[in-house]
Amino acid sequence: MPRNNRRTVAALATVLASVGVAVGSGASFSSQTANPANTFSSGTLVQSNSKNGLAIVTGANMKPGDVKTGEVTITNTGTLGGTFVLSEKNAVNGFTSGSMTLKIDDLTANKSVYSGDLGKVATSGIALGDFAPNEAHTYKFTVKLESSAPNADQGKSATADYQWDATVTP
Repeated sequence: MPRNNRRTVAALATVLASVGVAVGSGASFSSQTANPANTFSSGTLVQSNSKNGLAIVTGANMKPGDVKTGEVTITNTGTLGGTFVLSEKNAVNGFTSGSMTLKIDDLTANKSVYSGDLGKVATSGIALGDFAPNEAHTYKFTVKLESSAPNADQGKSATADYQWDATVTP
């Protein structure tokens, strides 16, 4: 074999050997990361009512000037914050307007949330605000047969159911 051919073959063999070593050695860069255990669960919006299923306040044989009071504590026992609303349902008030009144005070926040005739809470309810998880508010209900009640209010009655609703705080 001529000398040039030997050099060409030798050079070619060297190049092929180098490529084979580079490819065969796995000489490349790599990297890897992981984010395992991506899990999800829903929270809860639950409330407790210290008088659940019971009347908050009642009064029988009231005379003008009589006042009856009762208290209830509403607690957000869930894991999510909620916006609370108090609604008056099935309300009937046979008294003259202004004679049988209702006042509802939030004792926890030290503020009045309603003052007016029993049975006249707006159909949209009373916005009580946002309760954080485990937040509790105590409400005092004061019902009064006003001293100015006319003689025509003898033997009359009034009734209402109260419903506490909560929706998840956005």
